[in-house]
Amino acid sequence: MLHILDVQQFPTGLAIRWDDAKESFIEYKPLRDACPCANCSGESDIFGTKYFGIKRKKNEQSYHLVSVQKVGHYAIQLAWADKHDSGIYTYELLRQIDLSENAK
Repeated sequence: MLHILDVQQFPTGLAIRWDDAKESFIEYKPLRDACPCANCSGESDIFGTKYFGIKRKKNEQSYHLVSVQKVGHYAIQLAWADKHDSGIYTYELLRQIDLSENAK
């Protein structure tokens, strides 16, 4: 199971130090665009039908990170300058975002 030892905010992205000695730097745009909240990523009912919330148009504030909060021992919650703060990013999701961005 992945664990984060340290998270630091920088002007263009989030730096993460993992317990397996890996270090990641994820830019804010792909991080925000991968928001896992029900409004952004959708949620499924018991029949598997996926529903999305009202799509908000993103602007410059949408990609400005205000704060990072740890959620238990499995995730972080990010608050953005446009008041969007309901996405809980599991450590596994953060690693996936990092791997997909660094593969480009």
